[in-house]
Amino acid sequence: MAAGSSVTRTIRIPGRHGYAVEFSPYIPSRLACATSENYGISGCGTLLVLEQNDAGLVVLKSFDWTDALFDVTWSEVSENILVTSSGDGSVQMWDTSKPEGPLQVLKEHTQEVYSVDWSQTRGEQLLVSGSWDHTAKLWDPSIGKSLCTFTGHENIVYSTIWSPHIPGCFASASGDQTLRIWDVKSPVCKLVIPAHQAEVLSCDWCKYDQNLLVTGAVDCSLRGWDLRSVRHPVFDLHDHTYAIRRVKFSPFQSSVLASCSYDFTVRLWDFSKPSPLLQIVDHHTEFTCGLDFSIHEPGQIADCAWDETVKIYSPSCLSLPFS
Repeated sequence: MAAGSSVTRTIRIPGRHGYAVEFSPYIPSRLACATSENYGISGCGTLLVLEQNDAGLVVLKSFDWTDALFDVTWSEVSENILVTSSGDGSVQMWDTSKPEGPLQVLKEHTQEVYSVDWSQTRGEQLLVSGSWDHTAKLWDPSIGKSLCTFTGHENIVYSTIWSPHIPGCFASASGDQTLRIWDVKSPVCKLVIPAHQAEVLSCDWCKYDQNLLVTGAVDCSLRGWDLRSVRHPVFDLHDHTYAIRRVKFSPFQSSVLASCSYDFTVRLWDFSKPSPLLQIVDHHTEFTCGLDFSIHEPGQIADCAWDETVKIYSPSCLSLPFS
């Protein structure tokens, strides 16, 4: 259970606190990080486009916004397009090949936008966002306004994630303690899961099973949900000591996932094992908020934290032969 990993590449971003990080789906060495000044409470935000090389991590491009940035997602139709979400209720689209400000600003939410995700359905240019205004919104950036608003959550929508399997389907996690499943063809929620007895801050879909999702919550637990039978979780993982901020399934191993927390750690899990906790990575000194698996390099992870650092590493537990 040691906190070991291979060589860690680190970059420090003075005055910026990391909220979200995501690897490029196109370029294996590239990733983006959404950051905020003053822990996201006040001030501006910066989108960083980072490149990893033998020397470590370097900033390729940076783009400033007038309010905190809380999430980032890469376009699935262009290697240069990124989308961020902000504390001013807006969603911004950026072109990394251009030096100027955002290509487009979509502003309909009435409070902070905490999540944004680009549909993985081939050729589709659809975004879903989740906000403190208790709603999720569907966007087509080519139209410049939302296509639909999804209501029903009774508290902040912290996470909105497209299904990698089912076109037009996304999940949302909320401070109302529920996980909800939506179909973009209907504004009415398809399925409401009372996931935790605490705020649910994150959710993700398994890459190998269209019916399996995981939630992470303020109660420090991770729970797996089979959409065909949601009365009880299929797994319930406990080891974090503070709220779980983000959770991600591995793109390479069907039962492996990672979680990051306000306890400053990242933890690796294999829910199929009798002792599911594989490893604790303890290399931050503040809340760890952003987390992603590389889809190009098996076992490689990026994370970011309020300690003004972004790190890329390969935990030792993921270097073992895949079973």
